[in-house]
Amino acid sequence: MSEQTMIAVIGAGKMGEALVSGLLKAGISPDDLLITERYEERAREFSEQYSVKAVSNSDAARQAKTLVLAVKPQDMDGLLAELAPVVTAEHLIVTIAAGITTSAIEKRLAEGVPVVWVMPNTPALVGEAMSVVAAGAHASGHHLEHAEELFRPVGKVIRLPETQLDAVTALSGSGPAYVFYLVEAMTDAGILLGLPRAIAHDLIVQTVYGSALMLRDTGEHPVTLREAVTSPAGTTIAAIRELENHGVRAAFLSALEAARDRSRELAGQ
Repeated sequence: MSEQTMIAVIGAGKMGEALVSGLLKAGISPDDLLITERYEERAREFSEQYSVKAVSNSDAARQAKTLVLAVKPQDMDGLLAELAPVVTAEHLIVTIAAGITTSAIEKRLAEGVPVVWVMPNTPALVGEAMSVVAAGAHASGHHLEHAEELFRPVGKVIRLPETQLDAVTALSGSGPAYVFYLVEAMTDAGILLGLPRAIAHDLIVQTVYGSALMLRDTGEHPVTLREAVTSPAGTTIAAIRELENHGVRAAFLSALEAARDRSRELAGQ
């Protein structure tokens, strides 16, 4: 076990746990993983569950060359202040904090430290994340490949320029919330139509799941798949007319623009 192969996940929250779990399932040895967690009881529980060692943030940086910063954006300043005296250009910093640019992190650390920004989403908890990887000023192709390898065990990974990550945050980063919102609304509609809540919920969840698989596996355009369900003068077109009458499509466009703009505001702060 060497510091070159050691990976430290800083922050044992839900995303940190999803990443550790995915790496272990992918065959990474628990001996090659470290975690940090500020709450002692949580650190102990995590270590016992996954057989990985819990250490302090500074010790993690001393023992591992790959540091995954899985903390909340509001905790990043304090973390970087703690890491700055230890982190060198030999490290790779992988951050998953929303709204914090690679340049903002680079400024707080030693000159030349490579930083990669990864934007995953919460389906990482079930191994089906959509993660987007972007390079900072000092990150090479090798660094990007290493970051991609870290996140493939929890879902799909693509590479984009950092300038597009505000749009990614709006679309896939916040995307699960839109899907859950839609499921909630359709479940309520099912209750309105006379179905028990549990039945309405199961109908919608399986429908969303099956529809997502069709989109992924057939490669068909969503319009093509939608038209296959939309018979002339049928029930589906009647429902779609009401969605259009209420401006649902326009509302989604406005909502995602608002999410993108808020991501920019957070980055500016």
